[in-house]
Amino acid sequence: MPTVGVNRDLLFRALGRTYTDEEFDELCFEFGLELDEITSEKELISKEQGDSKASGASDVILYKIDVPANRYDLLCLEGLVRGLQVFKNKLDAPRYTRVSPVSGQPQRLIITKETAAVRPHAVAAVLRNITFTQERYDSFIELQEKLHQNICRKRSLVAIGTHDLDTISGPFTYTAKPPGDICFKPLNQTKEYTATQLMSLYKSDSHLKHYLHIIEDKPVYPIIYDSNGIVLSMPPIINGDHTKITLKTKNVFIECTATDLTKAKIVLDMMVTMFSQYCSKPFTVEEAEVVCPDGRICTYPVNAFTSTENIAQLLTRMCLLSRATGVGDEIEVEIPPTRSDVIHACDIMEDAAIAYGFNNITRTTPRTYTVANQFPLNKLTELLRQDLAAAGFTEALNFALCSQEDIGDKLGKKISETRAVHISNPKTAEFQVARTTLLPGLLKTIAANRKMPLPLKLFEISDVVLKDDTKDVGARNSRRFCAVYYNKSPGFEVIHGLLDRAMQLLEVKSARGDGYHIQAADDSTFFPGRCAEVFVHGKSVGRLGVLHPDVINRFELTMPCSALEIDIEPFL
Repeated sequence: MPTVGVNRDLLFRALGRTYTDEEFDELCFEFGLELDEITSEKELISKEQGDSKASGASDVILYKIDVPANRYDLLCLEGLVRGLQVFKNKLDAPRYTRVSPVSGQPQRLIITKETAAVRPHAVAAVLRNITFTQERYDSFIELQEKLHQNICRKRSLVAIGTHDLDTISGPFTYTAKPPGDICFKPLNQTKEYTATQLMSLYKSDSHLKHYLHIIEDKPVYPIIYDSNGIVLSMPPIINGDHTKITLKTKNVFIECTATDLTKAKIVLDMMVTMFSQYCSKPFTVEEAEVVCPDGRICTYPVNAFTSTENIAQLLTRMCLLSRATGVGDEIEVEIPPTRSDVIHACDIMEDAAIAYGFNNITRTTPRTYTVANQFPLNKLTELLRQDLAAAGFTEALNFALCSQEDIGDKLGKKISETRAVHISNPKTAEFQVARTTLLPGLLKTIAANRKMPLPLKLFEISDVVLKDDTKDVGARNSRRFCAVYYNKSPGFEVIHGLLDRAMQLLEVKSARGDGYHIQAADDSTFFPGRCAEVFVHGKSVGRLGVLHPDVINRFELTMPCSALEIDIEPFL
């Protein structure tokens, strides 16, 4: 959960009254928050860096409040106060309004096709006639940082740029250029740098060095210009110094560049709704147009109020404006742009429960009596595990992912014929595909335990993944049982005996037709003439046999090995 640090005195001033620490802790609990710590800047520095570093630091009391990870509207003092005031019925839930500029022509941000190679999306809006104080300015900057670390995933998904609109002129252009072609004076610097020089400069910066990797290896870097060629920002690294916001700034242009458009819309909504209360017309946001590379013109912020039919009067206390429709017990609920976490009716019910108070819900005995049952396939698996272990085999548990070579070349098969599900961006060569057979995992386990006394008798019961066009996801799981016997002699009779024991446990008799039987088969994984296919009720469920010497060698083994692998789902 994110932790928000707020100045206690500023918080109480905004709430219109003072609380004791215990009273505020109780208020937080009622609202679904937690007062994590009561501290000060001096105490924090003293704790982290020692008393010598804390000299001169502020003694102002700070409340450290734990906020749910999906409540981005509570990450700053403004949103926290607004939520608590509405919750306590001291403030009506605000109605956020998107307005057109007085001039009639909205600010426009043009996205070029070059951005597709690095950071393709952007949104924008304007806070018009805003009044900053030092406290408001600090909160404005801190909210950006909180969002960057939270929903923006350290700027990898979204980067926020805020600019003094009176220092620049639109339309603005969001494009991408080679780093050597980009030159501007970055925020709080005294001279101009190329983008290449900036990357070297910020490698030693304790704050910005963590974001360099996002674009460092890209052939082009994203950049935003105004109509006069002034650089607004080079996202997600740094803003230009020319557009720096000060306490005198009256009009703020906000742009969010992103790799995820949905996240960008949410972040923009958070920024404008939290601080629109300081505009000359509170809770109004001036729209801006974004021109996409394909010519589409989108207007932001979306400022969407989603209507639904579900829930009760208490929701208004949670900033969810609601009213009775007059049709039965229906209540109409409006979801404001500050509540991007509400995506389902159950989220609305959760807020209703918070407003009512969980401690106020009367404990009752459930009206229905239900008994849970184990999933049949898992029940069968657990029963088999016990008896296979009793038969003298040791259970192994291997990774569900493996390399293409493990299920292809090493088993003497072509990877294209295995129906394997491939990982689109594997991190290592060992995890390229989902396994289609349990055999490679057991052979690698034997290879890692060659110093153990012979014979080695291992088994595994687990899932494999196979492509299946009849499924909505294009693949399905299949529960398999696999066993191997590794010794100086192949031990085919041991594996065959284990098959007979498994069939006895599954109550399948040895007979053709309505029982099980084996018959000779050819398989490149097994030694020619030493492979058999297992049939149950006339259908093939797996194979057993002596492994081919080439397969054994490819898994760095030196002795014969026999193996069995069958599908256990047909036995349910």
